[in-house]
Amino acid sequence: MTQIHIKQGRIIDPVNNINRIGCVYIADGKIVSVTNEPAGFKPDTIINAHNQIVCPGFIDLSTRLREPGQSRKATFKSETAAAASSGVTTMCLQPDTSPVIDTPAVAELIKELAEKANYPQIYPIAALTQKLEGTELSAMLSLKQAGCIAVGNANQSVKNLLILRRAMEYAASHDLLVMFRPNDHWLGNNGCAHEGTVATRYGLPSIPEEAETIALAQCLELVELTGCRVHFGQLSCKRSVIKIFQAKKYGLNVSADVAIHQLHLTENDIIPFDSNYHVLPPLRTEADQQYLKQGLASGTLNSICSDHQPHDIDAKLGAFPETEPGISSLETVLPLMLKLVAQRAITLEQGIASLSENPARVLHIKSGALTVGFAADVCIFDPELEWQVNSDNWKSQGVNTPFWGQTLKGRVTHTLQAGKIIHCLEKCG
Repeated sequence: MTQIHIKQGRIIDPVNNINRIGCVYIADGKIVSVTNEPAGFKPDTIINAHNQIVCPGFIDLSTRLREPGQSRKATFKSETAAAASSGVTTMCLQPDTSPVIDTPAVAELIKELAEKANYPQIYPIAALTQKLEGTELSAMLSLKQAGCIAVGNANQSVKNLLILRRAMEYAASHDLLVMFRPNDHWLGNNGCAHEGTVATRYGLPSIPEEAETIALAQCLELVELTGCRVHFGQLSCKRSVIKIFQAKKYGLNVSADVAIHQLHLTENDIIPFDSNYHVLPPLRTEADQQYLKQGLASGTLNSICSDHQPHDIDAKLGAFPETEPGISSLETVLPLMLKLVAQRAITLEQGIASLSENPARVLHIKSGALTVGFAADVCIFDPELEWQVNSDNWKSQGVNTPFWGQTLKGRVTHTLQAGKIIHCLEKCG
């Protein structure tokens, strides 16, 4: 039975209301004590966490690892290494793989790839509709039984509201979480930037915020009709935050997250012709960004996700509208969260909760806390350690990030997944 002693770190565990210097004791992959040393405890490994933060491992609600189907962009091996170096111990995989996660066989393949990468805590999100085409429901119950933690349609729109209603009724009957990224394909009209001054200035096809807010409002009406449990992913604008606040106020069973880059970048940051700023939903206004920050601080937005989307060089070459959207973002989540703390937009406890406790509550899993008996998913990071985003430090196969070359503050030194050290910044003894 492997025993690990993490000593003299500042333990922050929002679930158990812990914020103090102390020790964490791990045995056989589980938390056995926090602060008080168990009788007869003889550690095989001692981790000195002096001047570092010890917190629950991070849970990412939206990632793409590009396998199966697009291994030229990234692989489970490369992206789980990036996740481990970022303190992420659990990931939800969006269903727009190739083939789509719409059969139990593909869900089983995902689990096999995760095991081969020695990173078993990858939860597939099943496709809400077959092939994500939005016309026929997938076999949701079979997919749940095959290990899918939720159902969703990734960035694809459902063709009509009757299909969405039937899908939500079916999901509700089997206690399945629906993860819904509000996006009206037709209003979006294949745009690539927010409908505003920047898109007008550079002649970019634009996406109005109504493409998000109308789809969100329709789904909220169906939540009330069906009683379905829905998590809204990657919200980007002020009016979406207001709608979620109102929905929660009136007792709807909903939650929501925001991608980390939306909290730091706006349309004004877009460098013309730099496709690393091409994301969906698009970067919006400063007023939208401020509301997203306020929504996170107030708890209207429960969680932060990476919305990790690694790409190869070819996918980001060409005219801005012709490139593929998305940022390789796992490795910048922690320092960008800490930047929000430095800006006093949120507290450190809120930031950690938004990456651990709150996603665990969304998924209904026993994780996101240093609770005795829970699997020892632990992140240890140095909040003052500066590092540069460059090829010497980067793990992901995708280098498509607008933060390339920048110096960021805050770096993970150790990551433990179920009591196993899966990342160690310096050579572990």
